[in-house]
Amino acid sequence: MISTRRIEANGLSFTIDEAGAGDDVALLLHGFPESRLAWRRQMPVLAELGWRVVAPDMRGYADSSRPEGVKAYHVDHLAADVAALFDALGAKRRLLIGHDWGGMVAWAAAAMKVTPLDGLIVMNAPNPGVYGKLVKRSLSQMMASWYVMFFQIPGLPEAALKANGARAIVKSFTNNIADPAAVPPGVLEAYRTNILKPGVATTMINYYRANTDMVWNNSLKQKVTAPTLLIWGEKDFALHIKNTEGNEQFVDDFTLARIPGASHWVQYDAAEQVNQAMIKWLRTHGLAHERAAA
Repeated sequence: MISTRRIEANGLSFTIDEAGAGDDVALLLHGFPESRLAWRRQMPVLAELGWRVVAPDMRGYADSSRPEGVKAYHVDHLAADVAALFDALGAKRRLLIGHDWGGMVAWAAAAMKVTPLDGLIVMNAPNPGVYGKLVKRSLSQMMASWYVMFFQIPGLPEAALKANGARAIVKSFTNNIADPAAVPPGVLEAYRTNILKPGVATTMINYYRANTDMVWNNSLKQKVTAPTLLIWGEKDFALHIKNTEGNEQFVDDFTLARIPGASHWVQYDAAEQVNQAMIKWLRTHGLAHERAAA
C-alpha cells in the first residue's frame, strides 16, 4: 500500500509517497519532467524486500517547495536535500535510487558523501565524468543533448514546454518510450498539469541551468564508495549507449545491467526487468531482508 504525506527537510517541504515501514529507507529520486509517481511499479517490490520506500517530489517539482532563483537548484543543494530527507525519515540503512536527473543527483550525493549509503542504484544516468567526456568527443551525443543548451535560454524553454497545454511533455513520453502504454494515462496527465502550475516550468528547467559545470565538466571528482548498480535501457533517445562505458572507474564496486529494447524511460517500459535486476543485485549485496527470500 502506498500512502502520501508531507515532510520537512533542509528547510523545505516535500510531498512524498511511502510504502513499507522501518528505519531501512530506500529513497527514490525521479527525473525530468516527472514526479514521485515515476516509481509506482518499483515501490511495492522494494517494500517486499524489507525497505521503507520513499519517493519525494524533488524541490521545484509538483507539490514540493519551489525556492526561487537558479542557484537554489545547484547540485550542492540537491545533494543536501538527499541527506536531510534520510535524516528526517530516521534512516539507519540507506539505499539511494535515481533515474535521469534523479540519477545525476544520486551520483552527486554518493560522490560528495553527504550521507552514508549502503547502496546506490541509478537508471539511465551516467556518472558525470563519463557523460562530460563523451559529450565533448561524440557528435551524436552532442546533437542528442541539444535540449541542454536550449534550456539555458531565459523564458523560451518554459514557453515551449507549456504551449498547447504542455503538449510537449506528453510527446516526450509517447514519442520516445518503447511501450507508450507503459505510462498510465493518469500519470502522464499529472506530469502535464504539474508543469502548468505557476513557476514550475522554470524551477524544473533550473536543474539544467544551475549544473552545467557538473554535466559538462565533471566538477564531481570524488569516487563513489557505495556499491552501485547502473540499469540502462539501451534505446535511450537522449543518452548514447557509450555512456555505459567507463563508469566503473568512478566506483569501487560497480555492476551494469543493460536492458535491450527498453527506452530512457526504463522503469516504465521494462518495469519487470528493472525490478528483477534490482532484486538480484540487492540480494547479492546483502541488501534484501530475509523475509523477501522466504
